[in-house]
This record gives sequence, C-alpha cells and structure tokens, in this order.
Amino acid sequence: MLPDTGIPTLTPGYAAVPPGHLATIVTSLEMLRPPPPRPGRPFPPGLALEPLARTDPETYRTLFREVGADWLWFSRLTLADGALAAILADGDVEIFALRRDGRNVGMLELDFRRPGTCELVFLGLTGDAVGTGIGRTLMNAAIGRAWARPITRFWVHTCTLDHPGALAFYRRSGFVPFAVHVEVAPDPRLDGTLPRTCASHVPRLG
Repeated sequence: MLPDTGIPTLTPGYAAVPPGHLATIVTSLEMLRPPPPRPGRPFPPGLALEPLARTDPETYRTLFREVGADWLWFSRLTLADGALAAILADGDVEIFALRRDGRNVGMLELDFRRPGTCELVFLGLTGDAVGTGIGRTLMNAAIGRAWARPITRFWVHTCTLDHPGALAFYRRSGFVPFAVHVEVAPDPRLDGTLPRTCASHVPRLG
C-alpha cells in the first residue's frame, strides 16, 4: 500500500483491464510557493473569464462537456444534482467560464475547501482554442487567483487521457510531480455519460 493513501502498490508486469473500462496513468503535481511570473498575453478583445452561475448544475455540465468531452472528462457528469449543486454553492470553490462573444471556449475551477491548499480541479479549452496561446493566459490567471489566498500548496493532477502536452505544460508552469497512480474506470462512452463518438483516439473495449 502507498503511504497515507490506502492505494495498493502495483507490481511490475502487465495487468488486465476489464472489458468496458479504461486505464490511465495519473500524475499529481504541486507547487509550494508562487513561481516566477511566466509571460503571457492578455486575453484578446471579446474573450473574458466570467464567474459561472452557482445555482444551475446543468449550466455547469454543459460547460464541462464542451471543454472536456474530447478528453473523456466524466467525473462531474456522474454526480447527482444535489452533490454537484453543493459544490457549486460552496464559497471556497471558484468556477469560471472562458467566453468568446458569449460562447464557452474554456473553464477554470479552483478548490480552496482544504485549509492552506488550493486544488486546480479543472483547466481546459475547447478544441478550437487549443494552440492559440490562451492556455498560458488562463494558467497565469489560475496561479494568480490561487496564491492571492493564504495557501502554502497549489496542486493538480493530469492523466494520459488529457492533451499530450498537458504534463509538460504544468511543469513549465511551476508544478513539480510528486505521485503517479494508475486509475481504472468504466468507459463513459458505453453507458451514455458521453457520446460514443468522443475521443476517437482512445479505443473502446466493450
């Protein structure tokens, strides 16, 4: 077992993944002090980071799908309305939609519910915004908002289902890896949580 986690330690070699499931390598990263400023352009005209309305789980789910479906984000789609509404209503959770002319092109979610710590829960862009430089500006905004509060640790996790450049992007931003896990979960495309056409680069087993 890994210390303080209760997670079994894998032994070397292959392990079978059950039909209808996905396996992904999860890397957790942290920064323990604000990093040196990294240059990033301001959001261009017509683009704005706007707080998300806290009373409507479906508005949140729409944003979550628009940003995360191609990377098989599903964790918040399977939460019951009451559980999701409680997160949205918590003053220690900050959720923003990045909008261009009224259309969602990105999201940012920061969780301060653990004292002294901020988790970068979600940061992502829609496909047409990836590679435009907006991601650096969004990350700079995330770092600034996180360290504006009295925290001593800012952390995030990414996985091999995310954009291939995600891990390197987080490291360039000042995060340092501290743990690696393997996660096995049901494929959200097989039970209707996400459309079967999502993430065509990831094979469906089932």
